[in-house]
Amino acid sequence: MYLGAHIGIAEGLAESAHQARRIGCDALQIFSKSPQMWSGPVLPPASAEAFRDAVRAEHLRATAVHHGYLANLASPKPDMLARSRQAFLDEIRRAELLGADGLIFHPGAHLGSGTDAGLRTIAESLRGAIAEVPEGRVRLLLENAAGQGTTLGSSFEELAAVLDAVGAPERVGVALDTCHLFAAGFDFRTDEGYGTLLDRLEQALGLRHVHAFHLNDAKAPLGSHLDRHENIGGGEIGRAGFRHLVNDRRWASVPGYLETPLDDRGYARYAEDLATLRSLEVPGAGARPRRSTVRRAARRASTVK
Repeated sequence: MYLGAHIGIAEGLAESAHQARRIGCDALQIFSKSPQMWSGPVLPPASAEAFRDAVRAEHLRATAVHHGYLANLASPKPDMLARSRQAFLDEIRRAELLGADGLIFHPGAHLGSGTDAGLRTIAESLRGAIAEVPEGRVRLLLENAAGQGTTLGSSFEELAAVLDAVGAPERVGVALDTCHLFAAGFDFRTDEGYGTLLDRLEQALGLRHVHAFHLNDAKAPLGSHLDRHENIGGGEIGRAGFRHLVNDRRWASVPGYLETPLDDRGYARYAEDLATLRSLEVPGAGARPRRSTVRRAARRASTVK
């Protein structure tokens, strides 16, 4: 697995790539604008080019843009749905300009219209966006939900229903958040539990549709439906669950992005979580050990902010 983290862009788009490499990342996720904004300032072509150049210079293996928090592509309210679809289309174009591999987004909530209606609306939203950007290269990745309230996408069957309805496997896929999986009731802490998870994933959705992970431990218990992230090994999932993921050959070329809590040391906390994940790698099991990266990240951990 290509291990990375979500890095802020306050110091510039290109700087986010340099910051990612300094703490030992092989992959990078960013917001292209404030997640609390419907639309952001226009991305200057020079800034986008500088970001792409920095990603290449730092030899990052994968990049993703995470969509903001306001859009709801399942909304039954016409005004909200129209605004959400416009924001989503804008985000696709920003991600295309940045050369990102994936645009990760929350599928949305049906707000009382019902699961089937909500899933149909999401699929319609995605088909419309793809039609607007027919030559797009960024893969649109639905993020699984924890299952709170009327949010959609907490089951593999719901995610599969959307992908099937869109009918464009080269343009869409799934990003799996480990905290959300656990909160939704998937227990992958044991060998048997991890095997069951993969069986259910393959049967309902297909492993080939998983193109990214969010690597987060969980503060809340199994099946809580609460989206509460914790640092790797410090929560209810523990190290055992992540050991399965980082050593599974099927995910060897799939990025895994940290979204774990930070403290007053800034990204040094990410460096520690990356080191923890890499300490779980078993040579020859599938994920390639990067011991030199671990040592560099550890040396920087006390100084990176």
